[in-house]
Amino acid sequence: MHAPSHEDFMRQAAALARLGRGATAPNPCVGALLVRGGEVLAQGWHQRYGGPHAEPQCLADARAKGVDPAGCTLYVTLEPCNHQGKTPPCTRAILEAGVREVVAGMADPNPVAGGGADFLRAHGVAVRLGVEEALCRDLVADFLVWQRTDRPYVYLKLAGTLDGRIATRTGHSRWVSGAQSRAAVHALRARCQAVIVGGGTLRADDPRLTVRLPGDVPAPGPQPLAVVVTRALPGPDDCALTRERPGETIFWTDEAGAAGGRADALRARGCRVWALPPVPSAGAPAAPGLNLGAGLARLRAECAAWYVLCEGGGSLALSFLHAGLMDEFRLFVAPKVLADGQARPLFDGLAPQTMDQALALRWTEARPSGEDVLLIYRPREDG
Repeated sequence: MHAPSHEDFMRQAAALARLGRGATAPNPCVGALLVRGGEVLAQGWHQRYGGPHAEPQCLADARAKGVDPAGCTLYVTLEPCNHQGKTPPCTRAILEAGVREVVAGMADPNPVAGGGADFLRAHGVAVRLGVEEALCRDLVADFLVWQRTDRPYVYLKLAGTLDGRIATRTGHSRWVSGAQSRAAVHALRARCQAVIVGGGTLRADDPRLTVRLPGDVPAPGPQPLAVVVTRALPGPDDCALTRERPGETIFWTDEAGAAGGRADALRARGCRVWALPPVPSAGAPAAPGLNLGAGLARLRAECAAWYVLCEGGGSLALSFLHAGLMDEFRLFVAPKVLADGQARPLFDGLAPQTMDQALALRWTEARPSGEDVLLIYRPREDG
């Protein structure tokens, strides 16, 4: 059996980092290990926003176990921070603990907190950057979105058959995926502050877009906002959202729709109706033709939405993908075949003539989900 490598330990640190995903927003999730002689002696991760970072957590774990960090190598998925924020600089904690070697997955993209590697080197600590960098960059993909844009991190979720269909030609879709996949979707909803669907999904499925436990029991705690993208606004009594969750429901529509009588009736019920500006039609999908980025920015600014989940259907999913507003695509593939050319496809709305005109994604993960398979894709790094 081979001795563990830098990459092996960084992958372990990444697994720790994932334990804090969501709870640390708008900070990144980070994991850390202390290693000596090829053995992990202490570990830690950033557990919640405002709490200790991964490095101090790891050093505290070492103290609790009677481990002297001096002589250990610290593995951390993100360059240690070098500024005073809600917590003291991690670089200072590392120096005070006597750590003489640090291996970091990637440099900190935050210009305020960055520079930790240079600071540590200037104080005699050996620092290596860029171990399993692609993995560590995907760990903080949400943080990169928050740093570089004014919008939330966007999950796109679809469930399809082996032949790429999300519903029959009549629109029937219950259920494409199995029970375990549906439970995974509810766990993902619980991580998000808003769930987005199109008007077609609203009319076909009449969803509540809540987080529910097995047995169709509502989960405790606050529910994500329900966002519906449609030019054809419903009446105030036409769907479960307006009857049961009006204060948690937002409609994105065009300027004419937001100024109309139906919008007024929805507002009177307690719903919010937001007018989104149009987007240029050249080369864009036919629907919804609204500036989804503007709606996302408003969700983050007014509703503190750091994560949102788009659940489609196919036209809306394509609009997010085509506009570059998808950060993580989760596709549940069911072992079913409809074999009907008129059944509803995963994506719909473009007409490319050659394969080089296809929208290209980057595959990152595949794992079983009950009887289904979960595939995870991200935007290509070349844009």
